Parts: sequence; structure tokens; C-alpha cells
Amino acid sequence: MRIVITGGAGFLGRKLAHALATGGGLAGAEGQRQQISEIVLVDTCEVKPDLVAGVNITSAAVDICDADAMARLMTPNTLCVYHLAAVVSGQAEADFDLGMKVNLDGTRALLDVCRAHAGPLKFITTSSVASFGGDMPRSVPDSFAQTPQNSYGAQKAISELLVNDYSRKGFIDGRVVRLPTIIIRPGKPNAAASSFVSAIFREPLQGQRAICPVNADLPVWVMSPRRAIECLIHAHEVPKTKLTNSRSITLPGLSVTIGEMISALKRAGGEEAVQRIDWAFDQTINDIVSRWPGAFEATRAQAMGFVADRNIDEIVQAFIEDDLTSA
Repeated sequence: MRIVITGGAGFLGRKLAHALATGGGLAGAEGQRQQISEIVLVDTCEVKPDLVAGVNITSAAVDICDADAMARLMTPNTLCVYHLAAVVSGQAEADFDLGMKVNLDGTRALLDVCRAHAGPLKFITTSSVASFGGDMPRSVPDSFAQTPQNSYGAQKAISELLVNDYSRKGFIDGRVVRLPTIIIRPGKPNAAASSFVSAIFREPLQGQRAICPVNADLPVWVMSPRRAIECLIHAHEVPKTKLTNSRSITLPGLSVTIGEMISALKRAGGEEAVQRIDWAFDQTINDIVSRWPGAFEATRAQAMGFVADRNIDEIVQAFIEDDLTSA
């Protein structure tokens, strides 16, 4: 089995590749377990992949909007595509054309490449809590209509509809996982509007200062990278008979306020870590993030076996164990 991962240079792409390679196999087209022989990490730059015995992990610098180049990656033994490549929320809002090109046009182009492949590929992609907005209940149910209030959310919502229709037509076997805000991300801050949610943990735990641009009472729907990778792999394994009416799955997460996050930071790093946070309200960031739902019911995902993190302290501990030294 060969697996293609777009956005392979990103931290989730790299973590997913490592987890798939060390896990060994996934369900094949008929449900039987097959060994993973090759993983291709696709991004705009080359990636130095992990070396995992028995699995050939390679890198391809390809623009996902280049249909011909992507088609060349879809060899006959390719059975699954994980589509993680995206322009993040803040950048998609600031540069509408770029967001549309990558998040919507790029996804459509990739779907057509997969459609042309012999046999319906499993196509697993990520959506976001940003695809919801407007007047919402305190806890958003699975049946709630998407009314995004930002360009990134709109692009993700449209892409969800495309995956559902391509699956209905039998072109692909699609699964969309709506990710909570993933924390705590390693590395440096990016252009995502929610980037600060990781930064207020990551930087203080490394002895650096961080800026919190929103108020302490803002709730955020979150999930750890560990749990996100588990959910992405589990999404592949869910039988398509459980996805009859919708290929979109709102993943279970935790609803945590910024103030509760700061309390968790204090438990992990002490008052000294908390004092490294500078509170500087940013209206633009607040306007984007505060319009995202702070909680979901996610009963459909739970019935399919998707699991949330137990608490915010577990998320902080996962970061300390997995990424703090390399952050």
C-alpha cells in the first residue's frame, strides 16, 4: 500500500507519516489489513523524512494545483490520499486569492486527480471549526448548518461539499474530519488566527515571552496533536457504511477557556511561566476566533469510536513529552 500525504512538510503531516509507518498497516479496499510499503510527503518544499524500517518514505516538492504533477504521484498501488495542505486561517483572510487557489481550487484539482485513478481512492482531508459561525447554540450539534464568518471557513465548507458529492458519485471514498484547534503545536508561530493558543504554552515553557491577544473568558475547542493523529488514522478505518448521509465528521475535543489554559500552564511551569505572557488585545484576531464555536456535541464521531483528550493537563503533558525539546 502506498499513501500520499499533502502538506507533508507540516508538523501534522510529518507526525502522521511517522505514526503510519510505525503502525505498519491499514485497512485495504476490501477491509482487509494491508502493509504500508511507501509514504510520499508532498509539499512546496522537500522534506527530510523519518527513516522507518520496512517503509519507504519519500518527498516530492509539488504544487497541489499542478494536476499533471500530482497525477504522476498516483501510482497503481496508491490506495489512500491524506490531504492536509492548506493556507491557514489568518493568511486566507488576509490574502483571499491565495486562500481560494490553495484551499478550494487546489482541493478540487486533487479530487479530480483522485477521480481519474483506477478504483476509488480513500481521500481523507481536514476541515475546521472555522467552517461554523454566526448565531450558534452554546454547544453545536452535528446537524447544525455551517455559516462560516471568514474566508478560510468558507473554503473549507465548500470543500466538504465537494468531498461529499465526489463520494456520492463513487469517484472517491472520502472522509472529512473537522479538526478542533490543535494545541500545542511545536515550532514557531504561523499565520493562523489561533496560533497564539499554542504560543501561550509553548513559549513560556521554553523560557520565552508570548502574547495573548484575546480575553481570558474566550472558550476554544481544542485537541492535542497526539489525539489528532489518532483520529486521522481512525478516519481511514471507519467503514463507509457508517458515512451514508455525510462524509464530514466533527471530531470530539475539549472546550477550554483561555483562563483555564493559563491555569494549566501554571500547574506545568509555575507562576514564572505565567508571567511570561503579555496580554495585548488584538481586535482582528479576536473577531475571527470569537466567531468560532467554543464547544461541539460530536455525538456522531464518538459513536464511530473517535476519542477526545481527557483534559487540558493531558494536552500539556503530551507536548512536554513529545515536542518540548524540539519546539
